[in-house]
Amino acid sequence: MIHQTAIIDDGAIIGKDTNIWHWSHISSGAIIGNSVVIGQNVYVANNAKIGNRCKIQNNVSIYDNVFLEDDVFCGPSVVFTNVNNPRAFINRKDEYLNTFIKKGATLGANSTIVCGVTIDEYAFVGAGAVVTSSLKKFSKNIGVPTRQTGWVTKEGNPIPLPIEGKGEWTCPISRETYVLNDNLLSLEKDD
Repeated sequence: MIHQTAIIDDGAIIGKDTNIWHWSHISSGAIIGNSVVIGQNVYVANNAKIGNRCKIQNNVSIYDNVFLEDDVFCGPSVVFTNVNNPRAFINRKDEYLNTFIKKGATLGANSTIVCGVTIDEYAFVGAGAVVTSSLKKFSKNIGVPTRQTGWVTKEGNPIPLPIEGKGEWTCPISRETYVLNDNLLSLEKDD
């Protein structure tokens, strides 16, 4: 479904079962996966990619060199950048930095993602946070600038493990086991 007020430039690639709502603009080089929801007043640039099943809420601009993997959630008014030192009178399009938002990550409403970072799989960024450096897999991050305050499951529920050190915890709902080792959290795989 593409709302009649949306602008889709020739050449944009849009996957099946994707919904694009009021006043959104998709540029000609944009790539959007399957079953994506793009809210009102969203802009997607030429060199941007959105994976499958992502949800982009209202008033988000996904600029050049911003790449979202599958299942990423962008809350209302998330802000992305693509140049570290912008000046109106200097063209710096050849200085764009890549920003990667990995599978299952959540970006809370009004969070700002400074270019050149990677937000790893299933990381959670709280509302209003400012991300200035890369974030760990399954980490919960809040504040300006962000600081890690804990860990979350794939489903976004808190994990009662310390931020640093070692430990193991099994989710009572999913029965999946999370292992903390050398300050990195991983999901134990069943063989």
